[in-house]
Amino acid sequence: MVDRVALNGKTVLIAGATASGKSTLALALAERVGGVVINADSRQVYREMRVLTARPTAGEEARAPHRLYGHVAAADAYSAARYVADATREIAAAHAAAEVPIVVGGTGLYFKALLEGLSPVPPIPDEVRRRWREAGARAVPGELHRLLAERDPEIARRLVATDIQRIVRALEVHEATGRSLNDWQRVPGRPVVREEETVRLVVRRERAELHARCNLRFETMIGEGALDEARTMAALKLDPGLPAMRAIGLRPLMAHLAGEIDLATAVQHGQAETRQYVKRQESWIKRYFVAWNYCKTKQKDDICDEILPFIQF
Repeated sequence: MVDRVALNGKTVLIAGATASGKSTLALALAERVGGVVINADSRQVYREMRVLTARPTAGEEARAPHRLYGHVAAADAYSAARYVADATREIAAAHAAAEVPIVVGGTGLYFKALLEGLSPVPPIPDEVRRRWREAGARAVPGELHRLLAERDPEIARRLVATDIQRIVRALEVHEATGRSLNDWQRVPGRPVVREEETVRLVVRRERAELHARCNLRFETMIGEGALDEARTMAALKLDPGLPAMRAIGLRPLMAHLAGEIDLATAVQHGQAETRQYVKRQESWIKRYFVAWNYCKTKQKDDICDEILPFIQF
């Protein structure tokens, strides 16, 4: 096992796009340094979708402690604020047990919240939140963006018309608080971990290789039970505006199960959704993770040897 002195009191943050190999890296590192793997992926929190969200397998979870994976029901509207509370608890518990917390995932907002804190937006009443989610689920392209431009033109200029999730968030905050989400976001939050107490890594792969891995992953998911998970999700008859219902590839598979498209088409749509999500993840990384250490994983056996110098020095 690697000497833990260099990691005493440190929190390791590992970010990267879908299928980049970041989870493999986190597990390998956890085995080497006595670490606890803590999830930072907004879809891997849902218990009904292990395969569809590429959560670690039961065998992988047995090799090192894993936290915040599959601990939330799909019917639950899990939020960034709840994630920060959960991650704060798990990071503190790891340090208290003299273990190394290794936070890994592809949700940039979660990392940003850990390092900068969240703006103190008051809780949104359930009725307001539900109404805007329903509006988001049935809205025609551009409709909600035009409405936001009337009520909150400043934040509307920052958002594209297809970013329904963020548009709905801005509308519900404006209605519930009478203030722009921009106003709330200008109020500084309280960081969970300070930058000087972290080791920050981004796993990168060439775009063509990443797309090939995404395509293969989705095909593999079909053989591993993704259709069964989609069937389970369809049977729950959940509000389509819930975060869990936006899991990558879920809707095409549900459309196939409903007889609307064949399986080959569903797979193609799922692969396309994955590639689009990767593009958004990489844009976030370029914008917010400039000062992080970048590494490229080539072979599983080389992973720790490649990143340990970042940690030790």
